[in-house]
Amino acid sequence: MSAHPYDHGHTVAGWTGFAIAGVGTAVLGLGVCTVSGPLLVGGPVIALAGLLVTWVLHLAGWGKPSGPRPREQWGWRVRDLTVRQGHTGCLGCRLAGRGRARRGPAPAAGRVPVPVRGSGAEGADPARAGQPRS
Repeated sequence: MSAHPYDHGHTVAGWTGFAIAGVGTAVLGLGVCTVSGPLLVGGPVIALAGLLVTWVLHLAGWGKPSGPRPREQWGWRVRDLTVRQGHTGCLGCRLAGRGRARRGPAPAAGRVPVPVRGSGAEGADPARAGQPRS
């Protein structure tokens, strides 16, 4: 039995990004301690590279979608095969142009007909269409 009953999202993308960002943080800390300009610049650059590597690995299927996964996909070396369509609610997938809602054809330009609520004279005057009611 597993030590914990939940999927904590341990993935190749997560561990790789964490390792690179950890090195970048260490370089930045060394730059602060030694007052070294190149290290102060290099640390955040390495950390940013970790972010980009994590994103690329996520898009390649080595990350995980948001939310719980089935137990058979809890292993950190399991590749996510649903990433090509994009994960719903995933910022990384949306930035890559994946996971956008598929909609029908765009509505025609111009006015869109709005159904009239209620009955009687209210809304029967087409000249008042779209104006607030008094």
